[in-house]
Amino acid sequence: MECIELKKMLFHAYHGVMEQEQIVGNTFRVDLKVFLNLSKAIQTDNLDDTINYAGIFNLVKEEMAIPSHLLENIAGRIIQKIKQKYPAISKITIRLAKMNPPIQGEMQEAAIIITD
Repeated sequence: MECIELKKMLFHAYHGVMEQEQIVGNTFRVDLKVFLNLSKAIQTDNLDDTINYAGIFNLVKEEMAIPSHLLENIAGRIIQKIKQKYPAISKITIRLAKMNPPIQGEMQEAAIIITD
């Protein structure tokens, strides 16, 4: 099965449980793989025979703009929206990371990975 991969999509958003996160915001990184049959697009060289990754990016951007407490909630919404818009997708893997999470210590990111 073929896939389209979007890597290192960066967004400033206001997700988190702590009040400060909801005011100041943070940087979030999204990596996404969508699996689908690309055999027709391979032959035709026609955008109509595949999924436009700019459209996927815009769906991710829209969901990232909606504040949430949990990364799990955001990732779940992104998966749901993409599958609704693009039913040809058979599987999605998303990695969603909060950069520099507010903890007592040093950590580059906290991330979740969901495959649906």
